[in-house]
Amino acid sequence: MKNKVLVLDDERNIRDIFTLLLQENNYLVETAASGSEALEKAKTFAPDVLLLDMNLPDMAGMEVLSRIQRYLPKCRILIITAFGTIRNAVEATKLGAYAYLEKPVDNDELLLMISRALEVKKLEAEVEVLKTELTSRYSFANIVGTSAKMNSVFQMMHRVARVDGTILITGESGTGKELVARAIHFNGPRKDGPFVVVNCGAIPRDLIESEFFGHSKGAFTDAKSEKTGKFELAHKGTIFLDEVAELSLAAQVKLLRALGEREIVKVGGTKTVPVDVRVIAATNKKLEEEVKRGNFREDLFFRLAVLSLHLPPLRERPEDIPLLSEHFLKKYRGELKKEIEGISEKALEHLRRYAWPGNVRELENVLYESMVLSDDLRLDEKNLPPRIRARCSEGEPDSGLSYEPETSAAGGALKRAAQQAAEQAEKSLIEKVLMEANGNKTLAAKVLGVSRKTLFNKMKTLRIRD
Repeated sequence: MKNKVLVLDDERNIRDIFTLLLQENNYLVETAASGSEALEKAKTFAPDVLLLDMNLPDMAGMEVLSRIQRYLPKCRILIITAFGTIRNAVEATKLGAYAYLEKPVDNDELLLMISRALEVKKLEAEVEVLKTELTSRYSFANIVGTSAKMNSVFQMMHRVARVDGTILITGESGTGKELVARAIHFNGPRKDGPFVVVNCGAIPRDLIESEFFGHSKGAFTDAKSEKTGKFELAHKGTIFLDEVAELSLAAQVKLLRALGEREIVKVGGTKTVPVDVRVIAATNKKLEEEVKRGNFREDLFFRLAVLSLHLPPLRERPEDIPLLSEHFLKKYRGELKKEIEGISEKALEHLRRYAWPGNVRELENVLYESMVLSDDLRLDEKNLPPRIRARCSEGEPDSGLSYEPETSAAGGALKRAAQQAAEQAEKSLIEKVLMEANGNKTLAAKVLGVSRKTLFNKMKTLRIRD
């Protein structure tokens, strides 16, 4: 489809010259001799580009500029100006005109300027589409759940998204903490700013300051060029500190200072750089207990937990499993080119009774694997991985890799006995899987449906030898 250009100039010969030039270069062209005529034609012609002469017989060029921007905000305006009105043309660019050209206009320069204006218009449209897709992808509606616990989470998300305070999201691995953080960002006042993720557990301790705040060239041996840190990259947006409990105490001090002062200094630098960021932190640990153990600074905990949001594990909301299952089936039908219509009630019963130590992430992986291996139109229990079927065949809920029994009215003794039984079951299961995997922890973690890091933590807690 041809791009449309509206030429506004009170001199007929200029209108004719521009019309011929633009039509020869495959543009659709309309012309106007006055501001009022241009405004009337713009309503029906809807030009992509307006060539605007600032000297008009009936109104000021600035007024035309203002009204066109109001009617057609995506129209790119090029100012055509005589030498004596350059100041006005410069002022017009400050008010939103794309650029200005001085009379007499060079034809090649005009065509190049129109081409660039249209390219900018196209890029802006693509950015707008991407923003819309991001907003849609991370809308609250894409976080699936109808249980009472998830309804409470949704209510809290709506409340905290509207304000700009620091948020601490807690929950086990696989519960969707990053997805929730993104949803809060893209539904909040900073949605047009960047969302920068920092995995605090994956950064070497000696590089944490450089990763957070950047460094100057030559600040240390490998600093061959200047680096912009994550806080600076997140300026006017959100920084998501995932696994924040993994930070060393020394790193916590540096983070605390940045949060308090809202400014940073690059490693090897002397200049302070102000940063305007919203901080969302996440952890699968109980930070209050980490504070008591001396592993996490109390002042940093209070700085992060201005607003708190806890995501319940999947085993505490089994009523959400059918809806989540349908969500993942829909997600992967197109990717896998599988016309799987649904999942049987018997398979759902297996899924409901399984404890899901890897939470929603594990459920997604199980359904993906089942879809890959299935040739049926409907997923049945036979399509589920053996560990799901075997561990749920007795008719009792499986304890899972990280099952925590609910506290009953019977008190502490019963709770401790249940916890000990669950821990023993966990230990036996992990040892069995490790033995079957010949000690391969990556494979064992995959079979158990948890991350390798979670497996290592469990082995340490339960004192399982390598």
